[in-house]
Amino acid sequence: MGKYDALNPQQYQAVCHYEGPLLILAGAGSGKTRVLTHRVAWLIEEKNVNPWNIMAITFTNKAAGEMRDRVEAMLGGALGGVWVATFHSTCVRILRRYIDRIGFENNFTIYDSEDQKSVIKEICKRLQIDTKLYRERFFMAEISAAKDEMLSPVDYALKAQGDQRMQKVAEVYKEYQRQLFDNNALDFDDLICRTVELFQSCPEVLEQYQERFRFIMVDEYQDTNTAQFKLVSLLAAKYRNLCVVGDDDQSIYRFRGANIGNILNFEQFFPDAEVIRLEQNYRSTQNILNAANAVISHNKGRKEKTLWTDNGEGEKIRFRQFMNSFEEAEYVAGIISQKVGAGKWKYGDCAILYRTNAQSRMFEEKFLYANVPYKIVGGVNFYSRKEIKDVIAYLKTIANGKDDLAVRRIINVPKRGIGATTISRVQDYATEHGASFYDALRVAETIPGIGKSVAKLQAFVQMIQVLRTKQEFYKVKSLIEDILEQTGYMKELQAEGTDEALDRMANVDELLNKAALYDEKTENPTLDGFLEEVALVADIDNLEEDADHVVMMTLHSAKGLEFPVVFMVGMEDGVFPSYISISSEDESELEEERRLCYVGITRARTNLFLTSAKQRMVRGEIHYNRVSRFVDDIPEEFMAENERAKIPQKEKKDLPETKAHAAYRQMRENFKTKIMAQQQFEVKKADGLSYNVGDRVRHIKFGNGTVTNIAEGGRDYEVTVNFDRVGVKKMFASFAKLVKTEN
Repeated sequence: MGKYDALNPQQYQAVCHYEGPLLILAGAGSGKTRVLTHRVAWLIEEKNVNPWNIMAITFTNKAAGEMRDRVEAMLGGALGGVWVATFHSTCVRILRRYIDRIGFENNFTIYDSEDQKSVIKEICKRLQIDTKLYRERFFMAEISAAKDEMLSPVDYALKAQGDQRMQKVAEVYKEYQRQLFDNNALDFDDLICRTVELFQSCPEVLEQYQERFRFIMVDEYQDTNTAQFKLVSLLAAKYRNLCVVGDDDQSIYRFRGANIGNILNFEQFFPDAEVIRLEQNYRSTQNILNAANAVISHNKGRKEKTLWTDNGEGEKIRFRQFMNSFEEAEYVAGIISQKVGAGKWKYGDCAILYRTNAQSRMFEEKFLYANVPYKIVGGVNFYSRKEIKDVIAYLKTIANGKDDLAVRRIINVPKRGIGATTISRVQDYATEHGASFYDALRVAETIPGIGKSVAKLQAFVQMIQVLRTKQEFYKVKSLIEDILEQTGYMKELQAEGTDEALDRMANVDELLNKAALYDEKTENPTLDGFLEEVALVADIDNLEEDADHVVMMTLHSAKGLEFPVVFMVGMEDGVFPSYISISSEDESELEEERRLCYVGITRARTNLFLTSAKQRMVRGEIHYNRVSRFVDDIPEEFMAENERAKIPQKEKKDLPETKAHAAYRQMRENFKTKIMAQQQFEVKKADGLSYNVGDRVRHIKFGNGTVTNIAEGGRDYEVTVNFDRVGVKKMFASFAKLVKTEN
């Protein structure tokens, strides 16, 4: 076998598969890249396949570059025409040659997200759509999702019937595509969709590429969306030499459009497909793999496989439950400091994995105090995040109007229609008169050339002045809540409706936690004192320079990486798995969370620590959480003795109910008492509802259903609906936005 000696029997079988469809189910750490590169070399050397007849598609330029380098090293020279590229770069090359066949010119422009946003902003203006209610990024996300599913504007409009929100999207989508066509431009999703359109409408072009790419390999197949599946299926239709490599248990990008059905149903699309399972893991110890196998086995939507290794049993999994998130972070910082001090670990051996970016804040602070160097991957340090800097800038402006940088940062955040020209004139006036920027704003009516913007500047100054009067008798947390309400900052993020916006909202919530703790633990809390504490903690830029540092990242960012020591923190129901996935009637949401847990566990080579807190602060309030069901999935025999915290029976009985109903019960209580003081959005009770008991209605997420009860409360109507697909749900009318439909 020569160069193939290092392959295990299943890897060798996959490498030597010649013709026909092939599904390689490659478990975590099972050497899938090795298989792909060896297979390319084997086809060329053993089967005399022309290099230019081989195509390998990856998801990132980095992965494509690595594969290219490894194949070149194996072949002892240049690739000789093997096409190794990403989906998007592949499509660009094809469209540059043939897009004129479907009405575009070959010198088309590719729009990035900022270009898209500008086009949609203009369209909303033309269609008189309020971008405070429907943010541009909301439309961008919806249009992208539609293209992932190969839905044209016409298809989307048909699907949107009876749903006002979707109908708005349909209008914008139609205009957006027309504008792109007029501009001879494509966005990134179009690159795939237009290539599929080209192949479907020009059989001779498709046949040319089918002849060119007789052997096709697709990496990370579990992450493909519907459009990418269609593209690959068309290219492979003639010779059917399609080899896909992936792991359904690591499909964690549904929110980006990934369709796990592509890999789960591969044998339905290709009934004669050979399936090879790579189950030998070269990364982790057997105890870690046992834990991963135990967790993922609870998923129904998966292909059976069990990871094993020759690496030995290794240390058992360590789980600790703490009273609160302080103790959790202190424990992690303490263990790392102790092991590094004893020369057993390096800082760079350790990774902290969490469900959301907002969870990093507590660990950042504890690491800073313990002199533990760290780096955040796939994100920025907590106090450097845009939304945190925005809120801090408001606090600085209230505390000290002389901080020109802070005032200029937030004068038009959220958007108030104050343009760059106005700001420039105010700055010129301030410079000329030796005043601060804020002092110049206070006399805006005297500044030449300001015109109609005077009223907007005066409204901003008035808001800041009112907030200044409150800082003397408001605690810091209450002051931040007031800022968020007065400015509509959270409303704007809510209207954006994207995953990124939800992440940013969670970060603002975490800042509220920080403020609540400061108020509680400081003898005489003041705004100046809070800003001083934040400034000291935020001064961490020098840590980035240390090559030996603990790595912190979300579980999504960790995919494809590995570390000797992994800490999975926040292992509580409601945190991980998320409350949304627990409360959803759609079981696939919880299964996606379980796959994410499996990905986290399999990042660890030798040591895995799981931690949770009984109490966790959310939006400045204490929530009680039970231990994550994913921890419960791991049998005792794989856990270190006496480390698995036991929940007293009474607590165990109470906690699931508390978590499952806390959000809804809290909302009910808030509506009865003082919701407006606690929420960041204002609810206005309608004079009446457009539907009655017995009417058919549609909900944007739950679909169609029948109204079974309407209860009038002081602040809003509580509506009970029996949905066709997900059963009975209770909701408040202002949030549900139910639309009456015909029977």
